[in-house]
Amino acid sequence: MVIVIHQSMHTQNALHYNEKKVNEGHATFFDSQNTLSVNPFVYDENHRLKTLLDIEKINPRVKNKCLHISFNPSMEDYQKLRDNLIRSEIRNMMDHLGYGQQPYFVYKHGDLDRVHFHVVSTRIDRESGRKIKDDYERRKLQRFIKDLEIRHELKQKTNKEEPVFRFSPRSRNIKQNLEGLFQHLNGLEEITSKEAYLEALKLFNVELKKSGRGYIVLVTDGKGNPLRYPIRLSNFKERPKFFQSQKEQIKNNHPDDKTGQRHKNQQATLAPSLIRNLLRMIPRDFSKGEKHGPQIKKRRKGKLRRF
Repeated sequence: MVIVIHQSMHTQNALHYNEKKVNEGHATFFDSQNTLSVNPFVYDENHRLKTLLDIEKINPRVKNKCLHISFNPSMEDYQKLRDNLIRSEIRNMMDHLGYGQQPYFVYKHGDLDRVHFHVVSTRIDRESGRKIKDDYERRKLQRFIKDLEIRHELKQKTNKEEPVFRFSPRSRNIKQNLEGLFQHLNGLEEITSKEAYLEALKLFNVELKKSGRGYIVLVTDGKGNPLRYPIRLSNFKERPKFFQSQKEQIKNNHPDDKTGQRHKNQQATLAPSLIRNLLRMIPRDFSKGEKHGPQIKKRRKGKLRRF
């Protein structure tokens, strides 16, 4: 079982991501707790967002108000737990982390090769208006995962608290993993310009280049040399936020950016703290660089062949 607490500053971004998946038919409404309406899913997205934002307005000083968690059972875990037990365990998890009395929404996703779930809530206490203490939150989550695996006799796996993005000539599901990278970077409000976004991609040896009327996505060796065949950006469902169509930009704009115009004080470079956080998502043995040069393989006749 892998459970991840995602870094997301704005609740509306996390909620909209899941609502968008529902509208596209890649996710369904799964559960909700502690909401004013008995079934908040009979209303539109604005109703659900208002439930959380009304609480967050009580304490505008807190920057990171959003709680966004993904609950990722393996195929074997899901076959054993099924929906009813997973629904119950998500509630137990929220209680364990101190958010059991908070309003929250759960979405069931089926757009990957396995079923997984997303939970969206707020870190602002609905009663006191204070930020719920998140000290040792990840440590608490680790204890919950171990207890969950023991109680249900699940195969124990190492939980990676942060997503790991590693791209190489042998990477599998490259398009799906690139969409995961775009999704993560799209949720980082510290990236405020196209130039900064491209700089962030280069940390993962990923580049976007103009090709004809559109763009292509390249996985490189860090020196600009492509390692895989390029993929047209138009083939991705999840795209970088600064390279979306005008219709997508209008749909995905932040509520405080109604005109669709970016602020003039854009940062073209990444803050050192953000770079450190991003580099943590690359395996240490990989970030130093792999040998991506042409490999040599022996033929049966003893000759050498390049491929």
